[in-house]
Amino acid sequence: MRMQRRGFLLLALLALLALTSAVAKKKDKVKKGGPGSECAEWIWGPCTPSSKDCGVGFREGTCGAQTQRIRCRVPCNWKKEFGADCKYKFESWGACDGGTGTKARQGTLKKARYNAQCQETIRVTKPCTPKTKAKAKAKKGKGKD
Repeated sequence: MRMQRRGFLLLALLALLALTSAVAKKKDKVKKGGPGSECAEWIWGPCTPSSKDCGVGFREGTCGAQTQRIRCRVPCNWKKEFGADCKYKFESWGACDGGTGTKARQGTLKKARYNAQCQETIRVTKPCTPKTKAKAKAKKGKGKD
């Protein structure tokens, strides 16, 4: 019984050592190949979706002679005019312009990811929604006669 316990403890200790060394090797690998390890200034390109115009894709970065590709994702509701890497804080939508049938709002740059070249302020428009009047319908069988 005592030998079995020692054997089990020895086996558990070896498994723990193997697991910790595998994790340490993986961390070293990430640090050596990761962005910014030997280079100070990585220049990243835009995220290019693998299929269509949104979803999972890749972004290429260069630093000196090094080139690297990392996974990225382009949201499917992104605004193509200013890109997925430029984040803006927007005002409320303005009033509807009767002449053009659109309303507009302005955004100021909040964050530029991956050294993206972003405009400081942008203006976006969208079509006005037609106002529909909610009609109060009398419910049959629920009122007084």
